Amino acid sequence: MFFSIIIPLYNRPVEIKELLDSMLMQTYRNFEIIIVEDGSSLSAESIVANYQDQLDVHYYYKANEGQGFARNYGFERAKGDFFIVFDSDIIVPADYLLKVQQGLTLNQLDAFGGPDAAHESFTDIQKAISYSMTSPFTTGGIRGNKKHIGQFHPRSFNMGISRNVWNETQGFKLSRRSEDMEFSIRMINQGFKVGLLNEAFVYHKRRTSFMQFFKQTYNFGKGRIDIYQRYPKELKAVHALPSVFVLGLTGLLILLLVNGLTAGQLPFISGLTSLGTLAIGLYIGLLFIHALGKTNRLKVAGLALVAAFTQLIAYGTGFIVQYISSCILHKNAHSLV
Repeated sequence: MFFSIIIPLYNRPVEIKELLDSMLMQTYRNFEIIIVEDGSSLSAESIVANYQDQLDVHYYYKANEGQGFARNYGFERAKGDFFIVFDSDIIVPADYLLKVQQGLTLNQLDAFGGPDAAHESFTDIQKAISYSMTSPFTTGGIRGNKKHIGQFHPRSFNMGISRNVWNETQGFKLSRRSEDMEFSIRMINQGFKVGLLNEAFVYHKRRTSFMQFFKQTYNFGKGRIDIYQRYPKELKAVHALPSVFVLGLTGLLILLLVNGLTAGQLPFISGLTSLGTLAIGLYIGLLFIHALGKTNRLKVAGLALVAAFTQLIAYGTGFIVQYISSCILHKNAHSLV
């Protein structure tokens, strides 16, 4: 089986070098790499050129249109039997392609997705964010997990499609935000066999600051409503939980303010305030203990609390904002092309 690795790239010359270094270590060697520079101002062409004698790597530069269309650009030029899509900020384990080849052969999949993990070289913030994105105590437990809720949908940081899937679907219809979810749903609706290869994981750097992480997960929340507008059956109750968290946290802050202004003289308000504070305290305690068990580091576990609250608040807020804007006010439609 010959793989074509498709990597859209935007202003990440350092990250693409790390990714290519990891591809040098692959035990399965039957692959090519197609890098599509999507209108970057920080070109990685010279960095990629350094690998020409070591890897079957092809570099293309195009005007910026977004990662979805950059991947399509790569698909059009790919020679493989199977196309694998990576984000540019990942590191690939040495046996990754071997695991994919074995999994595809065993399960006879038309398309697959794999999970992600934190590499030992990642910063403490990146490790905390990685925990939050995979934790059962946040929205992350639904992604890249054998016990995911509903049909598994591959995500574009680590996904693969057969050439036949590309021929029949013509790839991504959205350029940005929720483009991978839309594509996954469309593949499944067209009858292709899609599954999770749990052993085919990658190390995903994700964001390097909590502000960047907030912006990313805020768009994830908005993207969930984009998907709902096209595929209403894909919205599950669990997807609204971060919004419930945001509303509950806002309500608790209001109760704390009212209780403080009234000096605790309103028993009903005081009772609700105590109950809400206890609930948040229990959540923080359980989250910290779980994070400590997973990361084995007090600092990372502490940062994981910040990451989890950032993720839930950002996702829930984006979900609420986009629902009001698109579903109630009918503005800012995120249309297919």
